[in-house]
Amino acid sequence: MDIKRMETSLDGRQLVIETGELAKQANGAVTVRCGDTMVLVTVVGSKEPLEGVDFFPLVVDVEEKMYAAGKIPGGFIKREGRPSEKSILNARLVDRPIRPSFPKNFRYEIQIIATVLSVDLENPPDVLSLVGASAALTLSDIPFDNPIAGVRVGYVNEKWIINPTFQELESSQIDLIVAGNKNAILMVEAGASEASEDLVVEALERGHDAIKKIIEDLEKFRDTAGIPKREVVLTETDEEILEEVKKLGLPKIKDAFKITDKKSREEAMNRGRDEVKEEMLTDLEEAGEKEREIESAFSKLEKEEARRMVLEDNVRVDGRGLDEIRPISCRVAYLPRTHGTGLFTRGQTQVLTVLTLGTVGENQMLDGLGVEESKRFMHHYNFPPFSTGEIGMMRGPRRREIGHGALVERALVPVIPEESEFPYTIRLVSEVLESNGSSSMASVCGSTLALMDAGVPIKEPVAGIAMGLIKEDEKYAVITDILGMEDALGDMDFKVAGTEKGINALQMDMKVEGLKFEVLKEALEKAKDARLFVLGKIKDAISQPREDLSEFAPRIITIKIEQDKIRDVIGPGGKVIRGIIDETGATIDIQDDGTIFVGSKDEASGEKAKEMIELITKEAEIGDQYMGTVTKTTAFGAFVEILPGKEGLVHISKLAKHRIDKVEDVVKTGDKILVKVLDIDRQNRISLSAVNQNSPNYSNKK
Repeated sequence: MDIKRMETSLDGRQLVIETGELAKQANGAVTVRCGDTMVLVTVVGSKEPLEGVDFFPLVVDVEEKMYAAGKIPGGFIKREGRPSEKSILNARLVDRPIRPSFPKNFRYEIQIIATVLSVDLENPPDVLSLVGASAALTLSDIPFDNPIAGVRVGYVNEKWIINPTFQELESSQIDLIVAGNKNAILMVEAGASEASEDLVVEALERGHDAIKKIIEDLEKFRDTAGIPKREVVLTETDEEILEEVKKLGLPKIKDAFKITDKKSREEAMNRGRDEVKEEMLTDLEEAGEKEREIESAFSKLEKEEARRMVLEDNVRVDGRGLDEIRPISCRVAYLPRTHGTGLFTRGQTQVLTVLTLGTVGENQMLDGLGVEESKRFMHHYNFPPFSTGEIGMMRGPRRREIGHGALVERALVPVIPEESEFPYTIRLVSEVLESNGSSSMASVCGSTLALMDAGVPIKEPVAGIAMGLIKEDEKYAVITDILGMEDALGDMDFKVAGTEKGINALQMDMKVEGLKFEVLKEALEKAKDARLFVLGKIKDAISQPREDLSEFAPRIITIKIEQDKIRDVIGPGGKVIRGIIDETGATIDIQDDGTIFVGSKDEASGEKAKEMIELITKEAEIGDQYMGTVTKTTAFGAFVEILPGKEGLVHISKLAKHRIDKVEDVVKTGDKILVKVLDIDRQNRISLSAVNQNSPNYSNKK
């Protein structure tokens, strides 16, 4: 067995890639290991290109195996089922930099599968999957001549760390994943805590330096472990058809671009395309293939003209200037019965975000390979087909929706109050009602409105903006608040979200190489100006979180007890806590540290549950008086329960002022009697005396 091995050291951590032992029938297969985290990545490519497609048919799957962390899947079916959100996000991380690394006219089907075999709960497997995909392609016979790599960058105590552990990330100001080739950055996915633009640029530079080191070692590895590349046929554009379409269609494209409304512009563009096809398709036998070529040529001209307008005329297809933001409208309290709502409209992009508050026990349980077992803050993003005027199937969230939802969640996490300050589970749902570019950043803004409308004490409002780039040779233009068309025809999709103080989330996808860091810095500075402008619009609608929660939101009371009192509140077999819940209707969540969250629909039931818990956990003190219940009588006195589960003895001599012969002459089991604590000995035995309620010294202290 001929096993080949490559090792790269990154900040003292070894990244090990091996090939030749596993999955040898795949076109390429490698294992990637860091610490005890290990991922198998395989790649298989079709031998012939797919017919009749105008896109690169790449599929990336990340398989999380629970055995990797020594776990058995939860639920009734004890095997892995549909991919988790984490594995879907990981697959997107692999797909996004791999896809632009192939020629635009590559039509061979490629499938990449990353199987997480082992995790040590220290080293994240996501970056290993990305590096493994590049390595498997590089060593295979599939044409992939420009290897890529990816690293995670952390910033802890003003020190940069490449591929930090889960534990280091907990105290890191930045969690940034960057992927690229030797010449350029291709993809960025980052979360931060109000990081400055300069700090983000430095993180990108540090990450790219590490990427170049991995690629250098990978190229050497290819020379010893790679196999020859096979010949492939790339789809070519028919120049004659392109010229004829240009002659007939370019005037129609220019006329359509004079229309600023998206729907009207698309209708004019479709009419122009149909007119060109009608004029050019004279031979019905060749209509099928030629029609596809005409449509492809028309789309190419459409893209070229839109790019020319930006670079030469400094104007965009909707008539805006390069830095101009579309008209913005912000509304709160839009829905009458929800806990908080925000309606954010920017041009022809509109998002309604709805917030729901729940008790701590309603947090999301995570059944995955990460160190987190639950989370109390969730953001979900929905993109129904009507938002773009289309018809489509409604079959649950797609990868794009999960990715956008996670991006928005990452942008908001740094401003969400701690559980000790605001003991609620928080769920945001962003419904995209209309889309013409950057609905994810509109969801950030809608979520901020909903949070403040609900009275969640967020630390700062958050806004987001999407930036674009058009580049030809050395000439380029950075554009602000991109349209959907500009996302498709541009060379960069750069989403930035944050507060007035700094950046919280960043997502970037590049389609060109050789982009200088000065251009990225310019894009970040323009994004900052736009973000501050949008934040001003949000604050015009609602300047700060409301002081009071919605009347329909649950009320939560926080109680802190000693840890050794937890068993008293729960009771044998849960009898005590069930009794409180049944009597009050409240929900009770007890944490390991003795923190108790009491949730209720109204204040009265919550206060009653709190009082019952405090009585259970209260300690008797000398001098206190209680209205107790006689639980047992004996020849020498009566036992009285003064607090739930706590009894004391009233000696026969302390039952009355005068001498009595028999306890039952004064009290019987079940009687209520006012008593005073005389003494508590070392064994916590309580001595009581009956209190004469007619005494002027009587007090109703409990």
